[in-house]
Amino acid sequence: MKSPTFPQQAHGAHQVAAEHEPELGPSKSQRKREMLELQQLGEQLAQLPRARIDVLDVPDTLRDALREHSGLRSFEARRRHAQYIGKLMRKVDAQPLRQALADATGDSRAAVARMHALEDWRERLLSDDAALAELVREHAGAPIQELRQCIRAARAERAAGKPPRHSRALYQHLKDLFDSSDHDADSEPAFDPDPDHPD
Repeated sequence: MKSPTFPQQAHGAHQVAAEHEPELGPSKSQRKREMLELQQLGEQLAQLPRARIDVLDVPDTLRDALREHSGLRSFEARRRHAQYIGKLMRKVDAQPLRQALADATGDSRAAVARMHALEDWRERLLSDDAALAELVREHAGAPIQELRQCIRAARAERAAGKPPRHSRALYQHLKDLFDSSDHDADSEPAFDPDPDHPD
């Protein structure tokens, strides 16, 4: 007579259950630390000048919340608003915002100078029709049609007193253009004379 196989079946069932156990995510304390870090980053962004907040690549709800923070006076109102900012921050990619904060607070002088140059170009494009031709001469790969449409829309929204959505888009176009130009310059090979050619 064969011995019963129940223990083996139980072991097999246990093994199958173990294989299908969901992997555990971050711990509760880890999630809490991450949320606090995002809230602190949001509070630091809220301290930036309004012009810097305007060019952040974030949803309008977060941008509005960042602008409102500095106008609050009572400690409790600021505390509650900081929590609200932290909640909104969880919905965006924080890394570009960390870099934007570092650039704007002077952690990178070159980046700050670059930001000023981009803002200057944007203002020139919005106030002077000849500026676009000059930009295209300096940056041959500039998307002329996109820039022209963006400039026209930004001028219209400024004249109407609307939020600077197209103005921010123009800044981003310029940033992409300058970044691309820098990348192309960095990737150009250094002059390498023909080693078989005598000096």
